[in-house]
Formats: sequence, structure tokens, C-alpha cells
Amino acid sequence: MSRITTPNRIRGTQDIFGEEQRRFARVVEAFERVRKLYCFQRVELPVFEATAVFARSLGETTDVVSKEMYTFEDRGGDSITLRPEFTAGIARAFLTEGWQQYAPLKLVTHGPVFRYERPQKGRYRQFHQIDAEVLGAAEPAADVELLVFADQLIRELGISDGVTLQLNTLGDAETRDAWRAALVAHFEAHRGELSEDSLARLDKNPLRILDSKDPKDRPIAEAAPSIDSYLTSEAGAFFDSVTNGLDAAGVAWTRNGRLVRGLDYYRHTAFEFVTDRLGAQGTVLAGGRYDGLIESLGGKPTPGVGWAAGIERLAMLSEFVAADAPQIIVIQMNAAATFHAIRMIALLRNGGLRTDASLHRSVKNQFSDADNRAAKFAVLVAGRDDTGASLPVVKDLATGEQEAVSEALLVDYLSKRLAAHP
Repeated sequence: MSRITTPNRIRGTQDIFGEEQRRFARVVEAFERVRKLYCFQRVELPVFEATAVFARSLGETTDVVSKEMYTFEDRGGDSITLRPEFTAGIARAFLTEGWQQYAPLKLVTHGPVFRYERPQKGRYRQFHQIDAEVLGAAEPAADVELLVFADQLIRELGISDGVTLQLNTLGDAETRDAWRAALVAHFEAHRGELSEDSLARLDKNPLRILDSKDPKDRPIAEAAPSIDSYLTSEAGAFFDSVTNGLDAAGVAWTRNGRLVRGLDYYRHTAFEFVTDRLGAQGTVLAGGRYDGLIESLGGKPTPGVGWAAGIERLAMLSEFVAADAPQIIVIQMNAAATFHAIRMIALLRNGGLRTDASLHRSVKNQFSDADNRAAKFAVLVAGRDDTGASLPVVKDLATGEQEAVSEALLVDYLSKRLAAHP
């Protein structure tokens, strides 16, 4: 008989458990808490879309589309792609589900996304993102709203130390066209000095050369013309409104004139929250304004702005999160108490008290389990006699004091004891 071999976990995926899972949950819980403060609606989206949704929105020449997407043909012969990000799916839903009638819309979502890239610290092939978008609002106030939301989330998570908001403007269409032409001329003059990747970008996506990490490209990129020389008065006023809004909200920021987005539908604000605590890959949250995206998917010109952040990367920055210890452990004193104990656990949980029971049979091991799990109280339950007179006994696990309490008063009694000694 051949031995069955258990398949390994696929490279670039993860099983999230224990402390890691608690950090993960803390990020999601904080995100949900803050988005409610800012009155953003939650949406749920398909995990896969028609490949064209991402090819059009992310651009055929980007690494995500050309190298990293999980694309396959389904049984009906359609090209399907597992979502590599959320914005394109939200834009598609905005068009196909008739959400234009509700604009301006403030939306959030979170869940798994998929990219075939080299796994590294905090990056996986199946990973998870939180995402926030504002659709249908052309005003700089929308950018400010999203940035203040992001800043508060980072502070709620307790990870703001060492995290910096870097901000830039990509201008309007007129600004971008003039700046792009100046960049092309600059890089063409240094064509012989550029890396192979940057030469490929020069024809298709010259702004991306400013992002290059290749040592050959850095001096050339640093000497490239600044967008500020080409900003229209309207684009300059937009950026001033964003920065003044952040100042008014008390959000610290720093200008990064080399922060760009390669795709033509990006406009005005581009931003990243960065840290040096995660090595070279220091971005923890990033986004920008994409006023041309809806149009690229076949819709009418519609302004939009949004951001996304990796849950795993935010969780890595978070502090230790202790497991939720039970406040109360129900101790089954004998075999006859089984169903009485089950009913008692339900009573306490329905009363809003964190309650559990040990899976051990012996009373001694049940008490050991209660101590190991740092419970505050034990409720001792014995089998009822013929008169049904057996009362639960509450034991303070810190002092050892015991007191019989009627079932009718038990939830109130324990609630008050816990409030006095949280």
C-alpha cells in the first residue's frame, strides 16, 4: 500500500493563525471602525473579473498585467483574472450596476488579492488589502477626506511612529502632457546611459523611469525636470487646496517630487505612507486621483480618488495582540453535570460574558486550564439532585473565594464582579 503524501502549502500563500491572525484581525477591525466614523459604505466584489477589466485599467504595459496576473480561460472560453487590486473592480461595478445615480460615493472593501510576484517579507502571491475610494467627486476635499481617513487609521493601529505621508501632484491633463514631453526629451538625451528596463519604459511609460531603483538610472532621474515648472494655475491651486486641507486637519506630510504614477488616467494627487521599518519595501499605504479611469473602461468622464494598503504589512508593524482570554470558565464537577454545564455556558454567553469550558474531563485539569488561560472566575456546576437544588458556585480564581449564586442572578453578579476587577 502506497503512502499518501500531504501536499505542501503553495509558495507565496500563507496559513494565518495565532498571534499573526490576531494582528491581522486588529487591522480589519480598526479599518471597519474608522470607515464608519467617516461614513464610507462597505461593498463586496467578485474575486475574479473579465481580464479586460484589469488590462484596460492597469495598462497592458505594466508589470502587473504583463507578468503578475493570475489569468486563465474558464470552461466557457472566457478570459478570467483573479483580482490583483480592487479599484478596477469598483470602477466596473460603478458602471455596470448603475451606481452613478448615487455619486459622489464613498466606498470601502477588503479581502484577498492575487499577484504572481517574488514572495518576500510582507508580500505574498495571495495577500489581503483594505481599500477606500471616492467616486464622482472632483473637489480636492475628496482627496483630503481619504488622506485624513488613512492617517487616522494608521494612528488607531498605533503604528504612526516612523510612518511618513509623502505627497506629490501629477497635475491636470495639460500639465501631464507638457511634463511628459520634457521628460522624454531629457531621457532621450541620456539614452545611452539608461538601464535596459528604463529604455523599454522610455517608449511606453517614461514617468516610470523616475521610479527606477537601478543605480545607473538614479542620477539621470534626479536631474529630470520637475513637474512644478509645467503646472497650470488650476493644477497648482488644486494641490494647494489638498495641502492646506491636510494642514487644517493636523495631518503631517512631506513633498516628494519624484513620486509618480505611470498610467495616463492618474491626475493631481499621488501619495504614499512609507516607513523604514520594513526594509526596502517601505510603502504601507498608497493611492492617488484617477480621473480618467472610468472613461478608460467605457464610461463617461468621472473623477475618482482612492488608496489601498496591505493588511499583512500593516499587521507586521502592529504591536503584540494577546489572545482573547475567557473571563469565565465553567467547571463540570461530575459526569452528571454535562447538560447543566452546557446550559450555564449559554446563559453566560447570552449575557455578554466571554465564557468557555475546558475540554478536560478531570476537575483538576479543568482548573489548571482555567489558570493557564487567565480566566478571572470559575463557575462550578454539579449534577442536580432530585429536588433540582444544585446552585452554581462562583470561584474567584485570584483569591480562591467561593460563593453560591442562583442562576437568575448569575449574569448580573458576575458582570458587577468583572466591572470591579477588570
